[in-house]
Amino acid sequence: MTPFLQLLLALVVLLVAAKLTGLLAIRLHQPSVLGELLAGILLGPSALHLLAWPIFSDSGGLEHILAELGEIGVLLLMFIAGLELHLSELRSNLKVAGLGGTLGVLLPLLLGWLTGLVFGMEQSAAIFLGLVMGATSVSISAQTLMELNALKTRVGLGLLGAAVFDDILAIFLLSAFFALTSGTGGLLEIVWVFARMALFFALAFGFGLWLLPRVIRVTRNLPISQGILTLALVTIFGYGLAAETVGQMAAITGAFIAGLMFARTPEKETLTPRISALAYGFFVPLFFVGIGLNTEIPLGAKTLTLSLVVILVAIFSKWLGVGVGARLAGFSWRESVQLGMGMVSRGEVGLIVASAGARAGLVSEGEFAAVVGMVIVSTLVTPPALRALFQLPEDWSPPFPRFKRRVRPKPVQPANAEHPGTTNTEEKVASKEQT
Repeated sequence: MTPFLQLLLALVVLLVAAKLTGLLAIRLHQPSVLGELLAGILLGPSALHLLAWPIFSDSGGLEHILAELGEIGVLLLMFIAGLELHLSELRSNLKVAGLGGTLGVLLPLLLGWLTGLVFGMEQSAAIFLGLVMGATSVSISAQTLMELNALKTRVGLGLLGAAVFDDILAIFLLSAFFALTSGTGGLLEIVWVFARMALFFALAFGFGLWLLPRVIRVTRNLPISQGILTLALVTIFGYGLAAETVGQMAAITGAFIAGLMFARTPEKETLTPRISALAYGFFVPLFFVGIGLNTEIPLGAKTLTLSLVVILVAIFSKWLGVGVGARLAGFSWRESVQLGMGMVSRGEVGLIVASAGARAGLVSEGEFAAVVGMVIVSTLVTPPALRALFQLPEDWSPPFPRFKRRVRPKPVQPANAEHPGTTNTEEKVASKEQT
């Protein structure tokens, strides 16, 4: 069988498995993305190991082709998330985005660093473990919120805004860490990283706010088929490329900003169903299945304890950090725990960061396996937990113990100093009688 036919067979198996498991998840009152993630794990090296079957031998890099198609899916998914919003809606949630995104990086970084030290990791490896825990991928949470029709709520808007802050801070800290550990560049390289981020945002918003509307007007009048759809795809890929190369940020951040820019145009209504059909019919299922297809759950006895602790610390620290930030920004308890859980998933961003550390020799094979297990479990836990938290009543609050306030008795009014046996009230009456 030729490599092309093997690709076609793999696509048939993966797409059918994704849709069937997604349907099963919906029947069980869970988000469809949970079923697609589980399909990938079942077909991956942890179970059936589909791509290792004899029929897929000599496939010519089939695993990498499927992974790249999945990456296009996550770009389209984040573009759609941005397309459903408006810049003014994000600006109204700037405070919660800043506090939630910042605390959602710093607390996992601190607790992850301490966890690494407790397990005897070297200082650089422990810090890197904290940096991996600080990463976030909201693509899965965004999909879950879309299914719940909650993307345009305060929680949804806060989630997307906090993800941008999280991405900026996490990538900046990661770049600074590599600059300092490599021994080249130092402070100057850190300043350069920050300058490149600022340059990317200036170019992205400058093009999107002023030049993109003019390009759309020209494209609209051209006698070509699906011109606006093609322009949108070119913009998505261009913004993703610029985010990686210019800003040294995740490509999904660029795709999300591209969606925000298109959301301001009149073509939004006609573009949304077209780009959604392309994304959800082909690319997005491949992305969710691919997360499990290309990763292996660590089951060795040596890494089991480390994996369990890393998973618990990663989920708790991100949930708590983002939740506290949301609460400080004025969100209700219910909204705070929802937003915190929405940021728990590490997804493909966590795998990318972990792979970078493995290539640099910062973590051992067992430590890398524990990090991969954390990424997979946090990604699997997020959709059902997020759905469950949206079932909480509006006035929900944590079951903290509430103590009744002790009421102190009022002190007895002291006697008058000049007449010890006379109170102030009696003195006033006596003075009136004298008058």
